[in-house]
Amino acid sequence: MRQNKSNRYMPLLMALCVVIGILIGTFYANHFSGNRLNIINSGSNRLNNLLHIINDQYVDAVNIDSLVDKAIPQILADLDPHSTYISAKDVQRATDELKGSFSGVGIEFVIRKDTIRVQGVIKNGPAERAGIIAGDKIVSLDGKPFVGKTVTNEEAMHRLKGPKDTKVKIGVLRYREKKQRYFTVTRGDIPQKSVSAAYMLDDKTGYIRIKSFGDNTYPELLIALAQLSQEGFGNLVIDLRDNTGGYLQSAIQIANEFLPAKRLIVYTEGRRSPRKDYPSDGHGSYQDIPLVILINESSASAAEILAGAMQDNDRATIIGRRSFGKGLVQQQMSFNDGSMIRLTVARYYTPSGRCIQKPYVPGAERDYEDDLMTRYTHGEFFSQDSIKHTGPAYHTVLGRTVYGGGGITPDIFVPEDTTNVTSYYKEAAMSGMILQFAFTYTDDNRLKLNTFTEMMELSDYLVKQNTVEKFASFADKNGLQRRNLMIRKSHNLLERYINSRIIYNIMDEEAWIKYINSDDKVINTALDVFRRNAAFPKKPAPAGKGKNGKVALFRGTDIMSAPTGTEMTRQNILLKA
Repeated sequence: MRQNKSNRYMPLLMALCVVIGILIGTFYANHFSGNRLNIINSGSNRLNNLLHIINDQYVDAVNIDSLVDKAIPQILADLDPHSTYISAKDVQRATDELKGSFSGVGIEFVIRKDTIRVQGVIKNGPAERAGIIAGDKIVSLDGKPFVGKTVTNEEAMHRLKGPKDTKVKIGVLRYREKKQRYFTVTRGDIPQKSVSAAYMLDDKTGYIRIKSFGDNTYPELLIALAQLSQEGFGNLVIDLRDNTGGYLQSAIQIANEFLPAKRLIVYTEGRRSPRKDYPSDGHGSYQDIPLVILINESSASAAEILAGAMQDNDRATIIGRRSFGKGLVQQQMSFNDGSMIRLTVARYYTPSGRCIQKPYVPGAERDYEDDLMTRYTHGEFFSQDSIKHTGPAYHTVLGRTVYGGGGITPDIFVPEDTTNVTSYYKEAAMSGMILQFAFTYTDDNRLKLNTFTEMMELSDYLVKQNTVEKFASFADKNGLQRRNLMIRKSHNLLERYINSRIIYNIMDEEAWIKYINSDDKVINTALDVFRRNAAFPKKPAPAGKGKNGKVALFRGTDIMSAPTGTEMTRQNILLKA
């Protein structure tokens, strides 16, 4: 009987459900129809619906993908300076920078007068095996001309790089030849070295320059250390100047080589990322070697982690200028279309607990990008007293005071020396005129220059060629008016810059580094630290009182240095493919 009663009311219940459904549907239709957006509650829904409405109703056809590519960077820019969006077409280039290798033809090139000029070929690489040599001008690819305004860095990289074992037909014009030569190059793996130099500074001191922290940086470092061990090094300089960072793990692995067991190297922490410590395991092979780390204002991220770990653990003396101040951790996340974002998920903290991220205002990208110029104009590159510490004081294992809130401040400060810098030198360097001259001079004299196998022999030869005078004549013909008094004042700076680029063009990066280091005051300061047996920081003595009764404070040492190292590195615009 109860079942019959339920059956009797079933049609009524169904009718009621239909009525309720119609009412709800009418409500949402009235509120969601047309151009009324007030019912969209969450931010993500607003964005999705906005794109749908634009796609459906905008007066003209719109490329939604292009619109998204432009919108996402603006959204991320309002978070912090290092959260970034990388479009699908740029992902390969972005990831190649830190990989141990990429697939290409194996050349270094520059673009001069709308033509690719082969600056160098990778030893034993595909291009060298095919017969391409430095100085060749690439004028066609796969049978089609490739000269003129279509020749850009991006387009050249796109056409020369490619999947391993694919082929590309390259047409070149060789020096003093009018007929093209053709080479079929089979693309292959091209190594990306992040340890760009490893040699002995003197009988006891080894030197290693790390220009980035990539997949292979740690094994490259071990190879460099083994090489220096065979030469009997007892002291070590690790040069991190102009190293803009890379993978956290590489920096941790390197730090571990120099620290005893259970020393904190770095830790990370964020709102949704619990604190994670990275301690040393005690298996490092170089825990007792005297160590100096070199940094400057372009040392960032993983470079600062390594320098901070050594400083906070009192393991090395840090020399140079205050580092960049990037203490944010990015996590890479990919989209289905191949694009990706690097989103800040945590902060780095050095062992003493300091966050080295310099202050920033979300959305104020220009101010953040101009920070180094602001430091320069405020005199920080020239005087340690001009460094502004925005963070609290922390203490190293031995009790030395260090500061957070804006990079790693070195133990020994080395300012730039602008004594002989003139406006002529600045314009010659910053305009790229020196690079243009060095390339032209190298190209015109390649046969003679190729006879030199030792850097010092080539350097001595170039001094005798009076390259500064040749440059002044070249520059005067190309829009940089000769200024004889300024040229005389900046002669040494001009000569070192010009000759260094010619040496780089003819030899390799290590020869170039040896040359610019040969009278680098930062390097000389490091050697002096070793001579004084002062590489291992000492526990600070209690603050005493001077003769005037005031408390005596410890300050960093000011050493004068030439600006050649950083300036030359920034002018290196060679590309690899």
